[in-house]
Amino acid sequence: MQRFPSPPPERTINLPAYFSRIGYAGPREPSFAVLRDLQLAHVTSIPFENLDVLLKRGVCLEPEAVEQKLVTDRRGGYCFEQNSLFLRVLQSLGFSVTPLAARVRLGRSREEIPPRTHLFLRVDIAGTAWMADVGLGGLSLTSPIRLDVFEEQPTLHETRRLVPVGRGLIHQARMGGEWIDVTEFTGEEMFPIDRELANWWTSTSPNSKFAQNIMVGLARPDGSRFALNNTEFVHRRASDGALLANETITSSERLLDLLATRYGLRFPEQTKFGLFGL
Repeated sequence: MQRFPSPPPERTINLPAYFSRIGYAGPREPSFAVLRDLQLAHVTSIPFENLDVLLKRGVCLEPEAVEQKLVTDRRGGYCFEQNSLFLRVLQSLGFSVTPLAARVRLGRSREEIPPRTHLFLRVDIAGTAWMADVGLGGLSLTSPIRLDVFEEQPTLHETRRLVPVGRGLIHQARMGGEWIDVTEFTGEEMFPIDRELANWWTSTSPNSKFAQNIMVGLARPDGSRFALNNTEFVHRRASDGALLANETITSSERLLDLLATRYGLRFPEQTKFGLFGL
C-alpha cells in the first residue's frame, strides 16, 4: 500500500475536553494500549448519526466545527466527522496516522462499485500498521485491527478479518456465523480536498443513503450495540447477534425521547427529521 506523509494537526485540539467527553483518564503516550483504550472509549461515548443531513443543516468539516459539534455540543456524526476528530486527537498525542479512503460494501454485492466516500485511519506503532475506524455506523471498530495479517482478529464486539481482493483489501465482520463485507480499500490516502468533496456529495445528494435514512448507532462497553435504522430500534449482542430489545418507533415524540435516553442526543421538542413522518 502506497503511503504519503501525514500533515501535522491543522489546529490545536482541546484534549481535556475530548477526554472528558469520552470518559478517558488514562495515559497519553503514543502506544498501542492508549490507541486501543481511546478507540473503545470514543465509540462507546460518541454516537454515529446522520441527523444534521436530514435537518438540512449541512456537515462542516472545519476542525473547530467538528470539535464544537462532537465534543462541546455532545452530538455525534458520521465518518468524516468522527475519524477527522480522532485523527487530530491521535496526532496531538504523537501517533503516526494516515487518513485513508474506502468504499462501503455493507449490503452491496461484489459486482457493485460503491462510491469511495468513507474515511478511516491507519496508525503505525513500532513498525506495525493498525486500522482504526470510529465512524463506521453500527460496525465501528471497538478495537484496532492489524492491516498486515489476514487471519481472524477478535474485538470486544465482532470478530474481523481482511481479505485480499484484486489490488486491495476487503474488511469483513463475522455476524451470526457469517462473514459480511464491510469496506474495501487500496491504502490510498484521503487528503482534505478528497474528504471535502466526498462529504459534500454524502451530505447533499438526494441519492446519498444519508439523505434517505435515519441512522444512529452506538457501541456499548458490554459488547452490545444500539442501532436505529429509520423506524426500527434494536439492541443486539454483537458477538452472536442475539436480540436484546427491539422497538418500532411510531411518533416523533418517541423518537426524540429514544435519541435522548439511548444516545444522549437532545433536540428541541418540535424537531422533525422529514422521514417516515418523524
